Amino acid sequence: MLLFSAAAALLFCVLGAACLKTERTGDGGPAVSASARPDAKEPAGEEAEPKKIAISFDDGPHPSYTEQLLDGLKKRGVKATFFVTGEHAALHPDIIRRMSREGHLIGNHTYSHIQLNASNREQFKEELLRTNEVISEITGEEVLYVRPPYGSWDKTLEAELNMFPVLWTVDPLDWCSSDAYAIVRKVVREAEENDIILMHDYYDTSVTAALEIVDELQAQGYEFVTVEEILFD
Repeated sequence: MLLFSAAAALLFCVLGAACLKTERTGDGGPAVSASARPDAKEPAGEEAEPKKIAISFDDGPHPSYTEQLLDGLKKRGVKATFFVTGEHAALHPDIIRRMSREGHLIGNHTYSHIQLNASNREQFKEELLRTNEVISEITGEEVLYVRPPYGSWDKTLEAELNMFPVLWTVDPLDWCSSDAYAIVRKVVREAEENDIILMHDYYDTSVTAALEIVDELQAQGYEFVTVEEILFD
């Protein structure tokens, strides 16, 4: 059973500026379950713990933009999650190795950015397996997390592949905007504790916006963690 359609997202991007006005529960995709977003309050008299939030990047690695992003994240002491395509990972293994070495979580975004539909399930599955092999050969680590392109997913694949799908709660549609300021404002306005922010490391505007988002949210007391910590801690 497919859980999500990309039609709404694509329509908004055709409309240009409208794509930055999408609300949290609009075409940005389904949110993680309430159980993954606890709103626990600190006991009176105790120092509040940092608010956790995750920033994730799809589609890379890009040969220059991803390196710029990694430089910025390292400078800020931030761990992120990268959902890479197999074809780009195979082209830039050194960047994948750097992601792993610097403590970022690496997930699967299919081999060619294929969208799952009713007629291509086996091809989709084969792309996931192929991408797992590419990443594992580079890092020596098992790949457990997948972000299905456009959010289209079949739950039966979880047991077949022993992989966990990861969607998002904040989507600024950075991939169809050249306005870094607008991207930053949308994310900062919507971000809450235990959110998963969806961005892309394949565009210079996105990298500029992502680092500004990190600066602003860190100033508000947020700690950036991998999606694994958001979903399972």
